[in-house]
Amino acid sequence: MRSLQKHLRGVGLLLRLCSTMATFLVLTLLTLSSVSSPVQAEIFTSIGQMTDLIFAERELVQSLKEYIEAEELKLEAVKSWANKLDMLTHASTSDPEGFLAHPVNAYKLMKRLNTEWSDLESLVLQDPSDGFISNMSVHRQYFPDEEDEKGAAKALLRLQDTYKLDSESFSKGKLPGVRYNAELTVDDCFDMGKLAYNENDHYHSVLWMQQALRQMDSGEDAKTAKADILDYLSYSVYQMGDLPRAIELTRRLVAIDPSHQRAGANLRYFERLLSKELRDRGRSQQEPADERPIQLDTYERPKDYLPEREVYEALCRGEGVKMTPKRRSRLFCRYQDGNRNPRLLLKPMKEEDEWDSPHIVRFLDALSDEEIEKIKELAKPNLARATVRDPNTGVLTVAHYRVSKSAWLEGEDDPVIARVNQRIEDVTGLSVNTAELLQVANYGVGGQYEPHYDFSRRPFDSNLKVDGNRLATYLNYMSDVEAGGATVFPDFGAAIWPRKGTAVFWYNLFRSGEGDYRTRHAACPVLVGSKWVSNKWIHERGQEFRRPCGLTEGDRS
Repeated sequence: MRSLQKHLRGVGLLLRLCSTMATFLVLTLLTLSSVSSPVQAEIFTSIGQMTDLIFAERELVQSLKEYIEAEELKLEAVKSWANKLDMLTHASTSDPEGFLAHPVNAYKLMKRLNTEWSDLESLVLQDPSDGFISNMSVHRQYFPDEEDEKGAAKALLRLQDTYKLDSESFSKGKLPGVRYNAELTVDDCFDMGKLAYNENDHYHSVLWMQQALRQMDSGEDAKTAKADILDYLSYSVYQMGDLPRAIELTRRLVAIDPSHQRAGANLRYFERLLSKELRDRGRSQQEPADERPIQLDTYERPKDYLPEREVYEALCRGEGVKMTPKRRSRLFCRYQDGNRNPRLLLKPMKEEDEWDSPHIVRFLDALSDEEIEKIKELAKPNLARATVRDPNTGVLTVAHYRVSKSAWLEGEDDPVIARVNQRIEDVTGLSVNTAELLQVANYGVGGQYEPHYDFSRRPFDSNLKVDGNRLATYLNYMSDVEAGGATVFPDFGAAIWPRKGTAVFWYNLFRSGEGDYRTRHAACPVLVGSKWVSNKWIHERGQEFRRPCGLTEGDRS
């Protein structure tokens, strides 16, 4: 019982429950309305769906409390766990989206259901109570699996990299704009480091194993053994090329556990390698290991497939934005009446320049709060993992560089959608008859879309041969984001921040029909908050007289 209590203290399940609760919501809807609907995987990719999981967890807590009433004496430890969850869910259900806006809360939600509820179930099965076990059995099929927890943990690593967050600040929940406190335990940090280790990501393994060791050395209780932390940490440090520190950490491990299977052999191997290194350099004496704590900049982060990674991430942090006084002097605001469009004469749209070249504008009061809630309501049941088109096969597929959930809405779905489509046509002056459906996207924990082009590059996909390429992008921001979530353009150094109810618009093609490669852009990872957007991709066909072709390849006028 005591070991269970100790294990249940690890609150890191937050993200795993995300997957559980959304699928449990589906089950509830099926029961009430007998309408079949596919269960969505990877719920952590959408905060909107994760909020439903908060209420599902509340349901599980209530079931647990009823069971405790029947066998209170035997299950005192379980009752303590339930009371703790009871307080947590009271706070989370009062503001689910705000609570889950903290990525650590989301991660621990996942981890709690995948690991700790399972241990609790095993205890209860020793002397089963029909009510509680049947409730758990119903929900078990919707519980998250190992892939869900891995996805959530990788999202935290992505946030750490993009926003240069040291592991200690992350572990203590010190994030900008957070409304709820959430911390990672020694065991949570160890699990993060172990996940990175198993992915051969020794850079992150070092950061999180070091944090686990730091918290353990400060006196924090944990079920993880210090020898296990040192084992992973020493080898990952060796993989990062730091032999002196690897030797020092391995010596600590041998001192704690002289019979450790690998430690002695590793220590001898590391010492031989270091001796050879010293001989090759013509030196006879080993330099002492660096005693400074391992930080983000202690080791160089490995390069990856994205050439503009550093520029992209810097813009996400608000660094490197190339907004000069001269450029700012060319930006203006105006009232947009759509060339005296009757629907805009009495109430023209407020328009602001965000960038001069390429020209990007922001429309203010583009959506009302009521319209936003209606769009979210229509989209939420249909949210599915967002896809991208494989440039080689033309097939839509999920991709690790696009982490969000999206749904497509037609004008016939609701008058609000038809009204929004008409408004887009009025303010842009472009026909939406050949435009794609309104795409609604919700970004979850660490949700992002790495640098990409909205237009298709030649040779065109077959689906573009009728309506042409994506001429322009109209992007509605349907929520404020506490931290992160900017739309950035690495080529010319622009960062556009979400503002609820506004929309941004730009052309993807020159007047010649050639793609404007400067418009390569990205949706930065959401650090704190829930990001809702909706966008309309406007195609070339139907614009022949609204935006006539130019005479030269780069004609922008």
